[in-house]
Amino acid sequence: MVDTVTLGAVTCVFLGLTVYLSWYGYRSTRNNDQFLLGKNKANAILIALSYGATFLSTSAIVGFGGMAAKYGLSIVWLAVLCIIVGTIIAFLVFGKPTRRIGQKLGANTFADLLGKRFRSHTIRTVVALIVLIGMPIYCAAVLIGGVNFVSVTMGIEKNLALLGLSLIVVLYVTYGGVIAVMYNDALQAGIMFVGMFIILIFTFTQLGGVENAFVGLSNLWEMKAADFGSLVASGMNGWTEAPSFGTPIWMTVVTTLLMGVGIGSLAQPQLAVRFMSAKDDKTLNKSIAIGAVFIFLVLGTAFTIGPLSNLFFFNEHGLVSTEYITNSDMIIPTYVNELFANTTLGDLFISVFILALVCATISTMAALLHTMGSSAGYDLWGQIKERMGEKLESGDVKSLGASRIATMIIMIVVVVMAYMMPSNIIARATTIFMGLTAAALLPTFAYGLYTKKPNVLAAEISIAVGAISWTIWAFFIERTTSGMMGVCEALFGVPYLFEGTIGYVDPLVIGLPLSAITLVLCILALKKVNKGYIDDPLLDA
Repeated sequence: MVDTVTLGAVTCVFLGLTVYLSWYGYRSTRNNDQFLLGKNKANAILIALSYGATFLSTSAIVGFGGMAAKYGLSIVWLAVLCIIVGTIIAFLVFGKPTRRIGQKLGANTFADLLGKRFRSHTIRTVVALIVLIGMPIYCAAVLIGGVNFVSVTMGIEKNLALLGLSLIVVLYVTYGGVIAVMYNDALQAGIMFVGMFIILIFTFTQLGGVENAFVGLSNLWEMKAADFGSLVASGMNGWTEAPSFGTPIWMTVVTTLLMGVGIGSLAQPQLAVRFMSAKDDKTLNKSIAIGAVFIFLVLGTAFTIGPLSNLFFFNEHGLVSTEYITNSDMIIPTYVNELFANTTLGDLFISVFILALVCATISTMAALLHTMGSSAGYDLWGQIKERMGEKLESGDVKSLGASRIATMIIMIVVVVMAYMMPSNIIARATTIFMGLTAAALLPTFAYGLYTKKPNVLAAEISIAVGAISWTIWAFFIERTTSGMMGVCEALFGVPYLFEGTIGYVDPLVIGLPLSAITLVLCILALKKVNKGYIDDPLLDA
């Protein structure tokens, strides 16, 4: 266990900086316009680090790192996808038009952006509801990852860790808005970068260097493969090899873990807001390289140390990771705790890494909480007040109060969900939300950014088809999610409806193509009867 004096000193410095940045955000937040976007406060470095810290959390490091321990280095491809799709394509293809259109339309949230782009209260409401229904699951998973890590490495009781992390986040998000969130993200991203670099170097040092580590991992699988008959039968070829194409494990790794996050990142409301906060396209261009380097190091490290933890635990205990720790969400916390035990590295470096994982939790939770509070207080409550005849403008102080109250209520919901969620849930909960948003919203989002003649009816039907098809597949067919949700069991007496490989296909693979095909077919069909088209809102902006 790390020296408490050293850890306490490092933590006090961190909390002091957090309080200062939160105060700066509070001082700069006088209306809802500043709470939602913090306009003109974000430079290229701030956007890049905030985007990276929001994108990566303990769900990536702890949850997916645990999955990497089980399924091997093939998950490293997720780091590549997150750079190519989640950073380069996201910034160039989606980021720039999102910023321009959001600025022209005066949009302040992702739901507001799509609602104004298609002049549809329905779309704005549905997007806000998707955020409020799906995002708490993701946020609770991030919180669980942080709590697991803190409880194992610092010896803090889980309930105390959960309440402590929640309190820190809700205070600076509620009062500081997106300005406090983004500045704290940048601070936390810097700590994460240093911490992950430390553990990567120390991992290879403990295992005899890069070559010896990977050769040893490959030899270990050859030695232990006979003990993993079910994994081998499901397509597993080793921790250094990709699973066999089309097998259940290949479906899980590729369609759920890789595609779920790699593609799902493009339609994330909390990330779109980062684009909307930039003052110009040059700022976004400058952010790409910084964000890519940060994401590559953090994800690359997590997905490398996960598989290598098998070799470490075998050397220490004669058991691989999944034998030594049955809960995959606890593999990385336990690995870090034992890796640094009785070392000469120094309590200061250990404290920095512990703080890095805490930062990974706080940064993503803050962004998610801010997004949910904005959706409830600005998008939903604002529309209710409009229908009652009282329009809440983004700059109103009343609207700011609604967003702050909603943020605090949602944090309570997230904490309750964290208590209720099962083990081995972190990575799965992340892919659930990202898959849902991609299936329901990605085609319409892309269409709205590039069309010159929007068809609101086609967009509404596409969103409905994507959301419904994803939900049906997730709740009744895909084995893990269906079994976790329990709806199929309650209605039909079985955890899922079909046996075989089809049950390992992620709902994203079904919902996203159906949503995209529906959008195209509706546009073509409605064009013939000239129905559903609206005057381009950008022409009036």
